[in-house]
Amino acid sequence: MTKTIQETSPAEADFRLAPLFVANMACTMSMMAFMPLIGPIARVLGLAPWHAGVSVMIAGVLWVLLARFWGRASDIHGRRRILLIGIGGFAVAYGVLIAIIDTAIHFLPSVALSFLGLVVGRGAVGLFYAAIPAAGLALVADHVPDHKRTGVMAALGAANAVGMVVGPALAALLAQQSLSLPLYVMGILPLIAFVVMFKTLPSTEHHKKVTAGTLKLTDVRLRRPMMIAFVSMTCVAVAQISVSFYALDRLALSPIDAARTAGIALTVVGVALIFSQIFVRKLTWSPQRLVYVGGIIAALGFASVVFATTQTMLWASYFVAAAGMGLVFPAFSAMAANQVDAHEQGAAAGSMGAAQGLGVVAGPLIGTVLYDVNPVAPYLCMGAMLLLMAVWPQRKV
Repeated sequence: MTKTIQETSPAEADFRLAPLFVANMACTMSMMAFMPLIGPIARVLGLAPWHAGVSVMIAGVLWVLLARFWGRASDIHGRRRILLIGIGGFAVAYGVLIAIIDTAIHFLPSVALSFLGLVVGRGAVGLFYAAIPAAGLALVADHVPDHKRTGVMAALGAANAVGMVVGPALAALLAQQSLSLPLYVMGILPLIAFVVMFKTLPSTEHHKKVTAGTLKLTDVRLRRPMMIAFVSMTCVAVAQISVSFYALDRLALSPIDAARTAGIALTVVGVALIFSQIFVRKLTWSPQRLVYVGGIIAALGFASVVFATTQTMLWASYFVAAAGMGLVFPAFSAMAANQVDAHEQGAAAGSMGAAQGLGVVAGPLIGTVLYDVNPVAPYLCMGAMLLLMAVWPQRKV
């Protein structure tokens, strides 16, 4: 007889979810290797900061539009099938993006053509990436009971954080040779992730497949976790898009040194996320308490960038901010999963993905617009958003 979620032991759940952790780590490495390079790449191609912002934003637009589609598809067709489609498509799209960037760097086409290429490449990446967190979080909810979801989602976040450490570190090291070399190296990882998932992801489904009805995006049960997801991802996107430009202008570094500094900053972020999310696994705090404490810590970290006049100070500020965000990320995912029924998990995860994708859309725009006003303005804005998110009272559902 097929086991229910409650009958599945923690050891069995960990075994079945291990391939998902590996795949998320690999794809995160590929994604994060791109972020510290976008500023220098934009400068080499003669693009303005807003060009870089829009090229990052397009992936978020497609994430918003397709996250619920992919989540709903996983409810109907199964987590395995959708995850394989998402990771396989991501691998192909990433390869296309690499080819576009490398060609542009070598031949230096017009600004308009370079911009169009980046938008198309990043858009294709975002189209397929949207399937990975939507189906992946639903898979966690399928195999893990309510009271353990925050811890397991924190473990998944820690796997992502490992990717955030290694990806930017390798990108910073390889960028000393060329700006396109890191992308070629990281382009291999999604292919490895696909093979791992294809061979080891369990084919047995632990959710009730449905063909009619759907969880509405405006469902009152999801309002607060979606708001937290949106604010969190907006701040992350602002920090990612701003860091290399901050290193270029505020710290007066060369493009290569700025890429290295930004890469180290994002590596520091990954280290902080690993430790904080491992710490979450040992806590018995409610998701709401994690949001409160984590939001305040992250707000202080981002606001302290105002005082960063050296690389070390910038890295320290990013570390504190990431330590706080490490408490928030698993909290809003668990908050959403705990509010809905088993047959709604894919749609709920898709709704959270849509909220995060909207943050990815808003973040680069907010970051680049505020950056043009003042290099410290994006960081003050992030601090204020996170502080408001943390102290906003929770309404009874």
